[in-house]
Amino acid sequence: MNGPMGTDETRSSTLSDEVPWSENLTSYDREHFTIYLRILDACADNASEKEMAERILGIDPSIDPVRARKALRSHIDRANWMVTTGYKELFAG
Repeated sequence: MNGPMGTDETRSSTLSDEVPWSENLTSYDREHFTIYLRILDACADNASEKEMAERILGIDPSIDPVRARKALRSHIDRANWMVTTGYKELFAG
């Protein structure tokens, strides 16, 4: 599939169900930055949680709805943190 949802290529074998939280940019953030961008793009396009969980995170919500929702919410929260706060560290010298 093309477009904001993209393909399975950015899924990571190290994807956590819950993003490790920190007030600073983490190695997890750097490794999963593309996933955060894809989630933000999908949210802007009004993609459903089911679509995002399945196509971006690789979790089938029909098989594991609790895990899919928890992982997606965690990654959405961190993606939002990245665009409001975390980005500053990306561009710091």
